Amino acid sequence: MSATFPRSPHDREGGLLYFPRMLDKIRLKQRGELPEDYHANLGKGFDQTCCDFLEVAYEELAAQVESGLSDEEVLQWCARCGHHPTEAQIVIWNEYLRKCGWNDRLAERLRTRLEGLGLAGRSDIQTMLDLIEVDEGRPPGGSGARVV
Repeated sequence: MSATFPRSPHDREGGLLYFPRMLDKIRLKQRGELPEDYHANLGKGFDQTCCDFLEVAYEELAAQVESGLSDEEVLQWCARCGHHPTEAQIVIWNEYLRKCGWNDRLAERLRTRLEGLGLAGRSDIQTMLDLIEVDEGRPPGGSGARVV
């Protein structure tokens, strides 16, 4: 049986990168389909950063997802209960995510992860999102992402 990975971090909902991936991980875990090595980091890393940006608690967001709401409905819940980002804030969020690991505080972590995965020679993996894509068998850059 092949692994069931969450959607690309380049997928968008309401213009926001990563948000659908975070929700997908919650749904996959709920169905027992999320790879075990993803469980320890649920609600941490980019999940936590996204929740911080939207000013909602991860546990409360997860409860909304687990109740059966769609991506759009969960994002609407975030806007009501937390922060409703402006178009400018969405652009800033997306650019921040797109560049994480490229010449910033996460650059060393990216380098270490690439080495650990035997990918140190890959010049096409420039960011953390690229690493996620490649690690899950997709090409870097998010060329297959879904935009809503």
